[in-house]
Amino acid sequence: MRPEHEKKEVVAAWAVHAFTASGIVLGFLALIAILEGDRIAAFMWLGLALFVDGIDGTLARFVKVKEMTPEVDGGTLDNVIDYFTYVAVPAMMIYWFGIVPQGWELPVSAGIMAISLYTFANTGVKTDDYFFVGFPALWNLVVLYFHVLQTSPWTNLVVIIICAVLTFVPIKFVHPLRVKKLRAITIPLTVLWAATSLRLVLIHPEFAKAEEASPFIFWLWVAASIYFAIISLWRSFTPETQT
Repeated sequence: MRPEHEKKEVVAAWAVHAFTASGIVLGFLALIAILEGDRIAAFMWLGLALFVDGIDGTLARFVKVKEMTPEVDGGTLDNVIDYFTYVAVPAMMIYWFGIVPQGWELPVSAGIMAISLYTFANTGVKTDDYFFVGFPALWNLVVLYFHVLQTSPWTNLVVIIICAVLTFVPIKFVHPLRVKKLRAITIPLTVLWAATSLRLVLIHPEFAKAEEASPFIFWLWVAASIYFAIISLWRSFTPETQT
């Protein structure tokens, strides 16, 4: 029989797996919200899924899930959920809400799902210092920016094409929770970005523009976004170091 403390560690590991798995449920609720025409609810569910994905890795390492539950591949579990919440659900939003010009909805949504397969199959998608290589299929964030900025369908189409191309370009994108260099700045700005995003998502685009309804929050959100863009570009043009 296993020692009592080991049993508790196994239970903790399974609890973390269950927490990770909750992301797929949140993604499904986002999908239902889309079909019901509730764009804000869809973003809220996706936001919760993003929160789960943001902390489950830390929890998994803390309770040593690999050692306690070797029969479960946490990486595969995470990838399945991420593909659904980061790619499939946002692709459905683009199709259902007409985020791109009329007639482009189906090819763009299908193209996003097809191209993103490369990201999840690419064994070199992360550097040793945990930056992503190429656009990391963060389509949930792309549609969030479309929603907050209220960009036009043609602008959205151009941005989507650029992101699709960047999937295959070795530009680096910061992982805000795992990259150690500048973590003392990055993590607080990640929290700031998340909090301001929550506030801005709740502003219905039919009634007001985000920068007019909450200008202070909006510009804090922009500043945090610029920080992530700068650190990603900086890493793209500097040699790899352990950070």
